Amino acid sequence: MTIPFFLSSLGLQAQEFAFEMWHDGKVVLENGDTLTGNVKYDMQTDLVQVQVGDLLETYSARKLLFLEIFDKTVKRYRRMYSLPYNTSGNYKAPVIFELLEEGKITLLCREALEYRTYSSAFYYYSNYTRLIIVYRYFLLKEDGSIVEFVGKRGDWLDLMKDRKEEVQKFVRSNRLDFDEKYDLSRIIAYYNSLFLN
Repeated sequence: MTIPFFLSSLGLQAQEFAFEMWHDGKVVLENGDTLTGNVKYDMQTDLVQVQVGDLLETYSARKLLFLEIFDKTVKRYRRMYSLPYNTSGNYKAPVIFELLEEGKITLLCREALEYRTYSSAFYYYSNYTRLIIVYRYFLLKEDGSIVEFVGKRGDWLDLMKDRKEEVQKFVRSNRLDFDEKYDLSRIIAYYNSLFLN
């Protein structure tokens, strides 16, 4: 697919999302089997594909315990777990979550695709729509329940109660952004480290 000239002149390229790519990794199934090979995940459908040699298998979140991949797009290992989550009413179904940080605050994440509209100064101030990846964050509670975090920067800090000022200093001195996935992960990791003795 070729990109229209006006998009390429804006520096916009066809985007490849991590979930569309194959990654070196391993998958641990609910029966305890471990498969190592090429792994592709999709959080929107809660499916994982594993290619070992010539064999290609697809597993739903119900059949998974855990997967780990090396994501070349961000140059880091990522760990994902299949966890029971209230999808509607009181019914819990296995859903794939990425584990970002574990500790006093255990931070989970899910990816979703969303169309966003942007304005362009080219071609008489036209608008264009772009498909982007958005992150939804969740908190794993001590009782095993998972709740979606719906809030802003101040709401994250409110979770940190009497450590709020220490965390704010850390965020400022490291120029971190609560809206950036891996910055948020660093912030939560720092907060959790304050409780290690």
